[in-house]
Amino acid sequence: MRSLTDCRLYGILDLGYVAARHAVEMARQMVAGGVDILQLRAKGYLAPGIVELARKVQPITAAAGVPLIINDFSWLVERCGADGAHIGQDDGPITAARAKAGPGAIVGRSTHSLEQARAARDEGADYLGFGPLFATPTKPDYQPIGLEDIASVHAEVTDRPIFCIGGVKLENLPEVIAAGSRRVVIVSGLLLADDVTGYARRAGELLRAAA
Repeated sequence: MRSLTDCRLYGILDLGYVAARHAVEMARQMVAGGVDILQLRAKGYLAPGIVELARKVQPITAAAGVPLIINDFSWLVERCGADGAHIGQDDGPITAARAKAGPGAIVGRSTHSLEQARAARDEGADYLGFGPLFATPTKPDYQPIGLEDIASVHAEVTDRPIFCIGGVKLENLPEVIAAGSRRVVIVSGLLLADDVTGYARRAGELLRAAA
């Protein structure tokens, strides 16, 4: 499995955009395009369905050395054969998620401000999601924070990866990179692309060139 520090493009297999029956094929296309981390986000799904789908996706990610992350349900990580969990601000402490996820599991935290980013670092999150940068239908209730704090958060949190998230697409990726980001999460832009593999490949090329 590749190191988090080597990861640039974070893809989310969001069942709000992709029907469950197409999720495995979508995972194949994302990984083929060079997604470095893949998260399964299944809001509204029950645990048995998440485990069943994750177990189908896991061989694809494992063969490519891509960490598989389960959104929210840290206690399902071991059952899924996944590599870690991602939790939000309201999902309890990192220590509790890590204990549920199992030994050696990755635990990431969503952050929406410099203050939250500092807290997640101090709490021991393995990586941070920082955003939403732009308005996004994936998180319609969140106020976008813009690009102004990207440089600041990278200056303050230097010892773990930060993935900027929220409305990031190929069209605005150069702007996000110019603001100081070197790692991003892309959701709808990637999942709704006509050529998912090509889209991911182009995003990865931009990120690696900046790095």
